[in-house]
Parts: sequence; structure tokens; C-alpha cells
Amino acid sequence: MSVRRAWEVRENDTATTWCDVRLSFGDGAGVDLLAAVCEGCVSVEDVRARPALSLDDLAVLSDWIEGPLLEACGGAAAAPGTQDGAGGSEKRHARPARPRGVESRRLVAGEYLAAQRAGRDPVLAVMSATGHGRRRALRLIAGARDAGLLTPRHVRR
Repeated sequence: MSVRRAWEVRENDTATTWCDVRLSFGDGAGVDLLAAVCEGCVSVEDVRARPALSLDDLAVLSDWIEGPLLEACGGAAAAPGTQDGAGGSEKRHARPARPRGVESRRLVAGEYLAAQRAGRDPVLAVMSATGHGRRRALRLIAGARDAGLLTPRHVRR
């Protein structure tokens, strides 16, 4: 993995640094991306991969690049995965930890159905429970439907 600072923009007391990141794998695959680092937060602006990344790989891309990117761009003094340099094992992700596989689909279905019963927006409930955006929440709901945990969206004739 290589990280190169592309440019930096300063405004008042904050600085945003854009970095070019290249991940190269032994089988010839590679990922090039442009990421912005501001106050210890990383946001990915552009991703190009050869061959294309699967959704699972794209979901863990931030875990692959976060530590080296923050080190190279000066985004945090703490070691990756710690808070304020305390050396603990506390993760810095805002997204709550959730189970994978069947348990994940059950969690999504439960949140969806509970929100429906309470008269709330079920998609927003899934977004809140998983910490994902609307598109990813809709994919999770579709996975729960495919697993038979939710009723089909459209009645087939």
C-alpha cells in the first residue's frame, strides 16, 4: 500500500488533506483511490479497482486504508483502532457492530417489522440500527426478503 499527499486546504483552525492511495495485490489486482482526511475522519472521494471490487470488499475498504492513511496524512496521533492514544482496543467507527449472515438478516427483519408496527419508516429504522446509508439498508432489506424473513414486495400474478 502506498499513500501520497495530493493537496491540503486550510480553513480557520482545520485542514483537509487529500491523499492518493494505491493498494497492489500479489495477483496483479489493484485499487486506486482519492481520500480526504479532516480532523481524524476519512472520506473516500473516488475509487478505481482492477478487477472491480465486490460489495463485501468495498465495505471493508475503509478498514484496509484507515490506519496507514491517517498516519501518512497526519489525521490522528492515535494508533489505528484506538481513541486519543490511550492504547485501548476501542474502534473508532460510528457504525455499531452487527452480526453477519443469517443473524444480520434476522436483525434487519426485526427492525423493519417493529418499525412497521409502530407506524414509523422501516427503512429509516434499518438505517439507524445498522449505521448504513439508505442504499445499503435497502440491500439489507432485500436480503432479508430473499431469505424469506419478510413478505415479498410485489405480489406475483
